[in-house]
Amino acid sequence: MSVPADPETRRALIVVDVQNDFCEGGSLAVAGGGAVAARIAAWIAAHADGYAAVVATADWHIDPGAHWSSDPDFSASWPVHCEVGTGGADFHPAFQAALGSVDATFRKGEHRAAYSGFEGVDDTGTPLADWLRQRDITAVDVCGLATDYCVRATALDAAREGLHTTVLRDLAAGVATESTSAAYDEFAAAGIRTAATR
Repeated sequence: MSVPADPETRRALIVVDVQNDFCEGGSLAVAGGGAVAARIAAWIAAHADGYAAVVATADWHIDPGAHWSSDPDFSASWPVHCEVGTGGADFHPAFQAALGSVDATFRKGEHRAAYSGFEGVDDTGTPLADWLRQRDITAVDVCGLATDYCVRATALDAAREGLHTTVLRDLAAGVATESTSAAYDEFAAAGIRTAATR
């Protein structure tokens, strides 16, 4: 796959939550997360010029209430993760090389659960949907961690915002097989395209 060169389409890449706590060694690791971070960085290195914008999202928790639990159910509550001021909230080292191509980062969930990147704001307090509208973005490619949670929520919100949305399958990884399969069913039902980059 290459980034479509349709001059009528202004396409953005949304990289979801490629953070240390969601990769191997983190408190809420997704199998293959580190490899996904590296593949996303390589994709950006090769294709950033094909996007009108590249943005990243990040879990950014201070005190998200019941979203954190010492006895998590791994559905509505989770171990402590992506706590502001800890290394777990940092972007994965394999993704660091791509940060120079990232136009804005949208952080979410300081004091509550937040799965979708569209719940996040940039350093000026601008929400992701507004930021994309200000730049006349009409389509997005979504990738990152995890397919069945934050990628899912971000892609579904993108479609609700009227954006032509594609999930890049090989630039994402899920927590569990069953919930990842269910996410892909939701994508299909919402008219969200899925594609592989290779």
